[in-house]
Amino acid sequence: MARSSRRMSSWPISYLSILLLLFFVSPAVMVKHHDFKRCDQSGFCKRNRALADSMTEKGSPESSPYQLDAASIKFKDGRLDGSIIKSLADGDAVKLPLTMTFLDRGNVRVTVDEEKRRKGEIELRHGSVARKERYDEAAAWALTGAGLQAQTTASMKKVSKDVTEVSWGPSGHFKAIIRHAPFGVELWSGEEKHVVFNGRGFLNVEHWRPKVEKPSVDENNTEAQPAEPTEDESTWWDESFGGNTDSKPKGPESVAMDITFPGYGHVYGLPEHTGPLSLKETRGGDGNYDQPYRMYNSDVFEYELDSPMTLYGSIPFMHAHRKSSTVGVFWLNAAETWVDIVKSKHDTNPLTLGLTGGVVDTHTHWISEGGLLDVFVMLGPTPEDVSKSYGELTGYTAMPASFAIAYHQCRWNYVSDEDVKDVDRKFDKFNIPYDVIWLDIEYTDDKKYFTWDPLNFPDPISMEKQLDETQRKLVVIIDPHIKNKDGYFVVDELKSKDLAVKNKDNNIFEGWCWPGSSHWIDAFNPAARAWWKSLFTFDRFKGTQSNVWLWNDMNEPSVFNGPEITMPRDNLHHGNWEHRDLHNINGMTFHNATYHALLERKKGEIRRPFVLTRSFYAGSQRSAAMWTGDNQASWEHLAASIPMILNQGVGGFPFAGADVGGFFGNPSKELQTRWYQAGAFYPFMRGHAHIDTRRREPYMLGEPYTGIMTQALRLRYSLLPAWYTAFHEAATDGHPIVRAQYFVHPSDERGFDIDDQMYLGSTGLLVKPVTVEGGESVDVYLSDDENYYDYFDYTTYAGGSRTHKIDAPLDKIPLLMQGGHIIPRKDRPRKSSGLMKWDPYTLVVVLDKHGEKAEGTLYVDDGETFDYQQGAYIHRQFSFEGGVLRSSDIGTKGAKTAGYLKAMKGVKIEKIIVVNAPAAWSSAGELAVSEDGFKGERKVEISYHAATGNKAAWAVVRSPGMGIGVDWSVKFPESASSAPKTEL
Repeated sequence: MARSSRRMSSWPISYLSILLLLFFVSPAVMVKHHDFKRCDQSGFCKRNRALADSMTEKGSPESSPYQLDAASIKFKDGRLDGSIIKSLADGDAVKLPLTMTFLDRGNVRVTVDEEKRRKGEIELRHGSVARKERYDEAAAWALTGAGLQAQTTASMKKVSKDVTEVSWGPSGHFKAIIRHAPFGVELWSGEEKHVVFNGRGFLNVEHWRPKVEKPSVDENNTEAQPAEPTEDESTWWDESFGGNTDSKPKGPESVAMDITFPGYGHVYGLPEHTGPLSLKETRGGDGNYDQPYRMYNSDVFEYELDSPMTLYGSIPFMHAHRKSSTVGVFWLNAAETWVDIVKSKHDTNPLTLGLTGGVVDTHTHWISEGGLLDVFVMLGPTPEDVSKSYGELTGYTAMPASFAIAYHQCRWNYVSDEDVKDVDRKFDKFNIPYDVIWLDIEYTDDKKYFTWDPLNFPDPISMEKQLDETQRKLVVIIDPHIKNKDGYFVVDELKSKDLAVKNKDNNIFEGWCWPGSSHWIDAFNPAARAWWKSLFTFDRFKGTQSNVWLWNDMNEPSVFNGPEITMPRDNLHHGNWEHRDLHNINGMTFHNATYHALLERKKGEIRRPFVLTRSFYAGSQRSAAMWTGDNQASWEHLAASIPMILNQGVGGFPFAGADVGGFFGNPSKELQTRWYQAGAFYPFMRGHAHIDTRRREPYMLGEPYTGIMTQALRLRYSLLPAWYTAFHEAATDGHPIVRAQYFVHPSDERGFDIDDQMYLGSTGLLVKPVTVEGGESVDVYLSDDENYYDYFDYTTYAGGSRTHKIDAPLDKIPLLMQGGHIIPRKDRPRKSSGLMKWDPYTLVVVLDKHGEKAEGTLYVDDGETFDYQQGAYIHRQFSFEGGVLRSSDIGTKGAKTAGYLKAMKGVKIEKIIVVNAPAAWSSAGELAVSEDGFKGERKVEISYHAATGNKAAWAVVRSPGMGIGVDWSVKFPESASSAPKTEL
């Protein structure tokens, strides 16, 4: 939600002036850069970049002052402990405890702390009550505990006086070569080096030191004065920006290190940013950025595109990829973080004189304001392996309620409960499916959450009951700022229970947001989370029932009068941790608290919650969906949404979407129509709009646009079985829901920087939305040596590193099916996904280019409860081989399996469509079906449609009638080896 509103009567005149100004600023002006820091305006970033420049000029890391004390090394059960000694210019030294833990799957964790801070042997300034330690609780929020067990079979040996080696994994396949002086680590898989720590000497742990007050200078003293210190102390002890001063009671405490990926030319990840999927270099030069990628969750008004600027969420996780190899790095730090990226090229064969193009190394430099240096490395070797390892550490995507992956209709704001009812009726009148309608802040009574506007929403229950008639849901917004108004029961309880965030003086923090004067719940506090849970019960959040779910916005947190539109860094949270230490986790603590509050609003009625969050961190995928914030109704923002959503999948948070149609501004009818076509392939699909935009529900546009958008939505709904199966893959293996080219085809270098087309899970569906005005075709790149078929008319396109121009008039979505896949869908149009629950299935069998094989999966559960955790689900493997189509059980039985299978007994396969059907089938009239629970075989009819031009032949089996939850087989008349060979 943007920082502008018509309803500001309770605000101070200065803030009114600012916000009124925003109304008259054209959206083209976009982000206000002066609100947000550049690296050279951030003291710790500037210092560490300067250190990197100095080390680069020297050309050698040998002058790095960090040395591993060999005598301190201890190794037991897969864990190495020791001390890194930082030598200071005055001859003193700082002790930095080191831990390296060697984990399963080729993973390793490296942690560096600071002994004096750990022991509390420091003094804070300004009488601060802040914690003295480096923040060490990020892991408790981000990690699940899985994948952290040390591999006890790991072994250590001393290679030389200054080198130690640790081997782990099968047959010691993985190696860590640890250099003592200066400290550095090389991580190897087999005979190849993949990751290097501190190879360029940028390691920096800013140790605690007391502030020495400089004596006043006597201008009459002619004696020589001592030389000024060589280090720039100007931002060590306090730092001002935008009229706010950060008191920094702990002094400088940044951590930084260079991480190099030898031979890797592409890196991905670091959501959330607006640039291309393959991350750019950040040290200037043609086409590069001149700023590091910044991660400092912020409310960025009308954010700009193709920028390393911070946005609403941060996941400091990166894939490095090269042909047939992927590694991952997770920088576990919750403070403000910057990442520089540069690339260098070198030739491995000096005799070629550079004619081969050389090998590219990617060098990254990670810089955080405070906290521990805590890094995980995952040695792959595939994108799937890295994603699974990361998912084990931080948790997999929560299995959503089935309605959550259908279409959501939202705007700021539906003005009354009657307005909501009217929109609901009109969707039905125009036969447009949708599942969820949303309410923004105007539904509340004077911006007080957990209340309803008594004039405009006098009877919310009747509104919710109307929605429930078609199994639709309502989502309402609740943000972390609580209106500071006496007599408002929520803020009164927040204060009396002492559950709010504190300022640097340890008093309740007051800032400004939508309600005006506000306080913020401190969701780091267990007591605050328990209290928050109590607010959502139906007897306290009056006017809600079980089909009402939640939207958490503004949870960066957004503070309109705060530095960089957020909280002061020296604010205090539970445990007396400073806000600077945990800023990027703040949003996750809030949406986690909401998720758990929704788990059981009524005793015994447990349903899977739906929570949408704007701010997020590593681990947010366990309890929320996200969207890309306040985008604009422009073609450029439509195009940018695709790499942004793909990158969320790389970052392990794939339940992602963008505001369909654009939040700010009024899209043209063409733009809105194309956006619905693209949005049909977002994992989270929601239309949303700013309060000052025209109403733009799909039925408002008129024909042909309404009809075309309805087609896109019906396509989304027909493919919900495929979407739900893709979500299950994310929930069990950590894989992205929509996948980038490099992820699906990791050996094809031509596809490594493609980020405008995407695959849906493992279905073989490949979509490339039209994202340019007036566009009537797209160029689709097909990597693998397989045929692809147009989803709608079966036009054949040959793969094998070829690019095809595909016609895409306004009513056409460029959607292809990769040969060799079986796609489940439901073809009966319904008003909502809930009404599709008992509908039969269609299987689209897309045979490979030889007409011989195909496979696919289907996952089904009740879409509502957690009974699937006790076996109440169906998980089928479909395969076509040797002329037989089979369904096999790949699930694991549990206590509730039998009951669920009984409930689903009546759900059948109503149609089988076979694309690239063999010509030999043209004379077949019947097929034999075998099914568990029935004796013998039964016959079903098949109709054959011959190939015409460049369109593949296809066949249809109608009403085969097999149960979706049992084993069955369909025998086709003869081997598919006689399939026609199409010359393309």
